[in-house]
Amino acid sequence: MEISNQIKKYRTAMNLSQEELAEKVYVSRQTISNWETGKNYPDIHSLLLLSTLFDISLDQLIKGDIDMMKEEIKVAEVQKFNKEGTIFSVLFFASILLFVPLIKFLGIYGIIIEVVLYAITLIWAFRVEKLKKANNIHTYKEIVAFSEGKRLDEIQTQREIGKRPYQTVLKPLCGATIGAVVAIVMLWILK
Repeated sequence: MEISNQIKKYRTAMNLSQEELAEKVYVSRQTISNWETGKNYPDIHSLLLLSTLFDISLDQLIKGDIDMMKEEIKVAEVQKFNKEGTIFSVLFFASILLFVPLIKFLGIYGIIIEVVLYAITLIWAFRVEKLKKANNIHTYKEIVAFSEGKRLDEIQTQREIGKRPYQTVLKPLCGATIGAVVAIVMLWILK
C-alpha cells in the first residue's frame, strides 16, 4: 500500500530514525518498520498523530491508498460488467440466430431448446441491468465509457441524463419491431 511509502518518505524528510518516530507516535520501532514495509497498517489514532507530526493532512497521508483502492474496485467492476455484457451478447445473438434452425430441424424439441435459451438470456439481461443500475449507467455513451474504464465529465453526464426519457420510449418500440420481424420470418419459413 502507498501509506508505507508515505510514512518512510516523511520520516526521512524529517531526519528521524524509526526509533525516534516510534517514540513520537507512542509505538514500538518494530511497528514503524512493519508500517514502512507494508506488513501492517496504522490505526486511526496513529494516522492522526503521524499527520500532525508530519504537518500534512490525513487525506495527504492516506490519499494514495484511497486512490489505489478506488482504482482496484473500479477495475473489478469494469471487468465484471464487460464479462457479463459479453455473455449476454453471445446468448442474445444465439437465441436470435438459432431460432429458425432449431424450430425447422428439431420441431417441438427446437422450441423447447429455444425457450430455455431465451430464459437464460433473460436472466443475463437482468444481471447486466443490475450492474448498470449499480454504476448509474443508462445510455449507450455511458455504457461505452464505463466499459473502457472511463467516466463522462459533468456536461456530458447532464446531456446523457437528458436523453434518458427518450430512450425509455424507444426501448419498447425497438423490442416490438424486432419481435415483429422475427415473427414474420418465422411465418415465412414455416409455410
